[in-house]
Amino acid sequence: MIDITEVFIDTLAPNSAAIKNGQGLVKKRRFVHLNQSEDGVVLFGECGGSGSSNYYPSADFVVSDKPVMRCTCPSRQIPCKHVLGLLYAYVGKETFVSATIPEDLAVKREKMSKREERKSELAAEGANVKPKKVNKSALKKKIGAQLEGLAVLEKLTQSLIRAGLGTIDAKGVKDIQVHVKMMGNYYLTGAQIELRRLALLLSSSDNREKTYSLAIEQLTRIHAFIKKGRAHLTMKLEDPDMSLNHESTIEEWLGHAWQLTELKECGLMSSDVELIQLSFLSYDDEARQEYVDLGYWIEKSTGDIHRTLQYRPYKAAKYIHEEDSFTDVALIPSFYRYPGDRNRRVRFENMSTRPLTNQDVEWIVSKAVYSYSDSFKQIKNQLKNPLADKNPVLLLHVNKISKSQQDQFVITDESGQHLVLDQIVALEQDTLALLQYFTLEELSDTTMLLMFEHQLDTGRLKAQPLTLIKGMEMIRLLY
Repeated sequence: MIDITEVFIDTLAPNSAAIKNGQGLVKKRRFVHLNQSEDGVVLFGECGGSGSSNYYPSADFVVSDKPVMRCTCPSRQIPCKHVLGLLYAYVGKETFVSATIPEDLAVKREKMSKREERKSELAAEGANVKPKKVNKSALKKKIGAQLEGLAVLEKLTQSLIRAGLGTIDAKGVKDIQVHVKMMGNYYLTGAQIELRRLALLLSSSDNREKTYSLAIEQLTRIHAFIKKGRAHLTMKLEDPDMSLNHESTIEEWLGHAWQLTELKECGLMSSDVELIQLSFLSYDDEARQEYVDLGYWIEKSTGDIHRTLQYRPYKAAKYIHEEDSFTDVALIPSFYRYPGDRNRRVRFENMSTRPLTNQDVEWIVSKAVYSYSDSFKQIKNQLKNPLADKNPVLLLHVNKISKSQQDQFVITDESGQHLVLDQIVALEQDTLALLQYFTLEELSDTTMLLMFEHQLDTGRLKAQPLTLIKGMEMIRLLY
């Protein structure tokens, strides 16, 4: 028996358009046949296509939380709308007739089964497999190139600072863009992103005072990257093993893409973890030239808040699965943590689900911070590191909420410590405007997930609400 929900199917879809189109096929009765294998683990059918030929989608649940989905249509999206429609038809209680699996599908299943058996054999032998050897000669050459690139980057930033931001014109911005391309030749993808972000700021037509404040902050970030990157690379050259640093984010800054096997070897993998998503947003990051799907999750065993990040490059975005809001509890068999501090990045490949219960919501509320003072100090200390996440999130209990003389919302803890809520630069959406639809009484004695930001020109710590939890309701202000 296949046990799936509509939420689970939504998580499989590459994007919202595929969900809509898949559901549309069911509503329009486009499926000619709907079948289920005699052993109950394979769904297959026949669906009317846009031309004269029909398409044959299938979903094999031999591994219940990781179905193998196929279709004869020409779409490059996996799963396509026909497979999604097949699954939506199943959860929608459409009639599936028991039938023998088609021969071509049976052949593919057999080949897949043999591949899985081989993988299992290799995994069983894994305890005796030696770690992959590092090509130290090639790595030394790469590090040498990176150190050379950092010197070029340092020379550029020093010239910008000496000349003054006010002197940077279109020609100066173009020179920065030339250096963006150069950083790629030096294997410094982190430098590419931050330089491009600086160029975007300096070419902006927004308020110049605000732009210069952000540009100074960006130059500070680049300077810290040069300093810490050079120290790390020099130390790595002196290390006989040339091992990765799994205690900080410097490897990612220098362009290393962590593999799951590496995270596991570093002791950054856990088994059987439950996660609950607290907030989700997607945005366009021009500096990365990628769309970013960002989710904040709380881990049931620890109460720690993590973040998932999916990057979808512009050129390949339509072929990459687009993440979405998730309202169930995710059951993760293999859970990987990236190096970092608060709100560290996490990753998982497979999951099953269960419904979110009132007990889960009560547990989330119990993990909220009741005393602001210590938590704010921790956040301020984190933000002193220019390479740290600039926008940490925190789950706070709000004892009371009020309005200031400037008509701003102010939250207060039980000891009287308060914080003014404000729009932050990192979020384009103004969630504060939504608070006007609640009474002050409804917003008091509640739990808020807040995103923080340090305002360089005023020295203030700013925070903007992402999610409210009141009673048994979790209200997402970003969705």
